[in-house]
Order: sequence, then structure tokens, then C-alpha cells
Amino acid sequence: MDFGLVLQTDPPASAVVGLMRRAERNGFRYGWTFDSCVLWQEPFTIYSRILEHTRKLTVGPMVTNPSTRTWEVTASSFATLNEMYGNRTVCGIGRGDSAMRVAGRRPATLARLGEAIDAIRDLAEGREATVDGQAMKLPWVRDGRLPVWMAAYGPKALALAGRTADGFILQLADPFLTEWMIRAVRAAAEEAGRDPDALTICVAAPAYVGEDLAHARDQCRWFGGMVGNHVADLVSRYGNHSDLVPEALTSYIKSREGYDYSHHGRAGNPSTDFVPDEIVDRFCLLGPPAAHVEKLKALRDLGVDQFAVYAMHDAREAVIDAYGAEVIPALGR
Repeated sequence: MDFGLVLQTDPPASAVVGLMRRAERNGFRYGWTFDSCVLWQEPFTIYSRILEHTRKLTVGPMVTNPSTRTWEVTASSFATLNEMYGNRTVCGIGRGDSAMRVAGRRPATLARLGEAIDAIRDLAEGREATVDGQAMKLPWVRDGRLPVWMAAYGPKALALAGRTADGFILQLADPFLTEWMIRAVRAAAEEAGRDPDALTICVAAPAYVGEDLAHARDQCRWFGGMVGNHVADLVSRYGNHSDLVPEALTSYIKSREGYDYSHHGRAGNPSTDFVPDEIVDRFCLLGPPAAHVEKLKALRDLGVDQFAVYAMHDAREAVIDAYGAEVIPALGR
């Protein structure tokens, strides 16, 4: 199993770079960041610095979207980094949540997301693509490679990921839901004539190492609120009781009353008081290192290839070091 570190690009950018360097020293192979340019600093600028100061780390957004930047700009940014540092990027992409809503825009449709996945990958790898009806190509790209991994929860998004993406990002670590969603993605891939086992499966969730579970839950409760944004969209589309979406995913947002993006992805977010301890325990990894290893082994057995640690809490360095000392050696490649 591979391991990644997920950070927000809060200033100073040097702190983000430093944490990514620490992660690589501890055996992490991927460095991810949020991509929401109003709330945080521009990630692609910081990726260049991370790549310069690491040896093998692969970097990318968790996740970008088809609308913040035009597709050729996104592709060119990845391709430029790859030319400079040797194909060490990955494109995590979704419809767009905070990046779009904070700017007063709606997330992209799945149809447009599917078109963007193909176009961004083709352009970044030197092939011709059609963008808004215009055929184009980046003529300077040589031997470029850009895996595109799609974030998804709902049935139509999972099917699109299976048909189109190189990998699937699931932003929660509940084994029951993970198994259900991996099965849906792989079934869609097989129906599309693709090799379902060729898709990379990445689970991303907060991890907090320690014996004080009450404190760990409070530090990670924000994650249930972030996931709740996507779940609320699913409920509005499919209802609370649908065979298409497990009730285990939707039931907890019944008391959700709104969401303030100024606290997005941060410990102590007041918009996440509705998230019960049970959801924090299911969606996150908490407790001593042995508890993390046990849950990660269960996820690995379900087909998860990478676990990406959201480190938006008060123990970032300690968790990175604990994973390097006790978790990654038990599961890493």
C-alpha cells in the first residue's frame, strides 16, 4: 500500500514544503493539496517548490475541477512540472466543491467532468484534444505522463470514474462504504471494456494517532462536515432512502443546517456540530498505531492501493512521524 499526505496550502508555503519533505523522509510517496484558490494559496506554484525539494514524491491536487482553470491551462501546468521534474504529478479531479461555491459558481456537471478528464490527460501527454469545440495540442510535450484520478460518491459519478479515470479517490475510510464504492467503480470499468483491476484505488481521510479518542474526534470532526456537502447533493438527487446510495452514507446529515466555507477542512469547524462520534470513527483513522494498521489492512484487502492522510489538525508532525515509524513499515511496499 502506498501512502500520501494531504495538506491545505495555508501560508507560509514554506511550511507546506517542509511537511512534504518530512513526509517523504517517513516513507510517504504522494503529496496532495486542496485546490481552492480563494481559500488557500495557488497549489501549482507550491508544487514546483515541493518537487524541487523532494527526490521521488509525486504531487497533485485532491482535488482540482474542470472550471477554475481552462483545461489547456491545467494540462500545461502539469506538463510543465513533469518536464522540469520527470513525470512526478497526478491529477486528482472532481466536480468542484469549495473552489466553485466560494466563488458563487455551481460545480461542473458530470458530462463536462468526463470531457475534461479526457482532454486534460491527452493534452498533458502530448496528444490532440478538443476543448470547447476547438482542437488543440501542446506541441512542446515530450514523453509526458499524467494519471487522472477522479473523486466520486454517487452512482453516476462512480460509473464515470470507472469508465474514464485512471484511478478512483474516495474521501472516507469506512470499510463498508469503501467496498460498495470500489465494487461500483470496477463494475463500470468492466462494462466499458476496461480492466477493472488497472484502476488505482485511493482512500483519503484524516488520521490522528493517540490514546485520547475524544480529542482525536474533535480534531477530525470537520471531515464529516466536508463529506456531508457531497452527501447533501446526493440526498437532494436521490432522496434519503434509495437503493442507489447506501443509507449508511446519507442518514447522518439529517440534522445538517448549512455550511460555512470559511472554516472548510479545519479542526473546530462550527458547521460540523451535527457530525456524531460514530461517523468520525467510521470515516477517519483514530487511536494508537495498531488501530490504524488494523483498519488499513482491512482496506487493503478490499483493494485499496493508497491511503492519503488528511493532516488538518493539531498533530501534523506527530502523525507523519508515527506513520513513518509504525504504520507504513507494517503496510508499505
